[in-house]
Amino acid sequence: MTAAILCTGTELTRGELVNTNASWLCEAVTALGFEVGASDCVDDDRQRICRKLERLGSEHEILVCTGGLGPTTDDLTSECVAQVLGVGLVRDEASLRLIEERLARLGRTMAASNAKQADFPAGATVIPNPNGTAPGFSVRIGRALCFFLPGVPREMRAMFEQSVVPALLPLRTGSQFQVRLRTYGLAESEVNDRLTGIEASHGVTIGYRARLPEIEVKVLARSEDEGAARARAEAAAAEVRARLGDEIVFGEGDVDLARALGELLVERGRSLAAAESCTGGLVAELVTANAGASRYFLGGVVAYANAAKTALLGVDAGLLQQHGAVSAEVAIAMARGARDRFGASMAVSITGIAGPEGGSPEKPVGLVHFAVSDQRGATHRRKVFSGDREQIRRRAAFALLALCRRVLLRGHDS
Repeated sequence: MTAAILCTGTELTRGELVNTNASWLCEAVTALGFEVGASDCVDDDRQRICRKLERLGSEHEILVCTGGLGPTTDDLTSECVAQVLGVGLVRDEASLRLIEERLARLGRTMAASNAKQADFPAGATVIPNPNGTAPGFSVRIGRALCFFLPGVPREMRAMFEQSVVPALLPLRTGSQFQVRLRTYGLAESEVNDRLTGIEASHGVTIGYRARLPEIEVKVLARSEDEGAARARAEAAAAEVRARLGDEIVFGEGDVDLARALGELLVERGRSLAAAESCTGGLVAELVTANAGASRYFLGGVVAYANAAKTALLGVDAGLLQQHGAVSAEVAIAMARGARDRFGASMAVSITGIAGPEGGSPEKPVGLVHFAVSDQRGATHRRKVFSGDREQIRRRAAFALLALCRRVLLRGHDS
């Protein structure tokens, strides 16, 4: 069975809003065992919405649509579905009461425009919205069983998981199992080349998704038997790990690089501190975005000016004058200073030129020095990263996290 995703909204087609709903739904529907054959987007135009619904409904067995269920005049989804089906709109009194009650809890009275959200195509099955005023609904258009959900991501995701997933599970034919491996350190093309032949030898499909600067490798196996699908996917994933190595494959599923590093720090009984210049606290932000970071992360210093490097981290002023702030010597001194100041067993540091100004022939924009220090010694790296200011900062922060993880796994450079 094939599925399609349709997102409505002029703000999406104009690029004013990033369409996160489409990627989330494609992944969620695929994970349920369906083949997503189309992911489309349409503006708030009645005729174009109707044509999309008719085409996707005729070509697929499942259609999940988001957007256009709000109270304003450009929210046209219910009207368009009714037009495609050749039926009228019917007000659902139970939904109307729930909308009124929710607005009352927020200290608001229901306007006529809000009441419109309780109007559904005749014969539709209402999908409740526990987190907002826009209920969804389900109908059949052509071949497709269709689900219409609001565009607000938090509301849409909850409704999908609570109401759509139970409706889709009985429709699955066969089984599938997917392993998602997270990698860092190789370009997507190189990852692909290293994995040549795995699909054929294990009977799986390998897909890739770039999340700057990570690459996700998705290993998908299908079978009539769930156990067989799982066994093939896991065997293929094991070969992926073996070919790429544990420095490149740092985690599975939703484990990001900072979380993988944190888990390794806990496993090794280490604590971490950070000294940052060009990344301006991004390393600390990535580390502390994961719950439980307090078990291993002691703190960080953003020492942007040279005076701050000296006062907060104890970097010798002569060292700064002789080598400059963006240098191996200063990066190592910053890491040692952070380890000393925080009493951490391990510290990382980073200093560089994020641009777009400040570069020179000797030290171009994108040049970053970063280091890891512990009681056994220090390891330093020098890299020139490409991209705009934000991309350089992000790439540099990830490179530092990866270096810290490598030191934990392999020790310092000899």
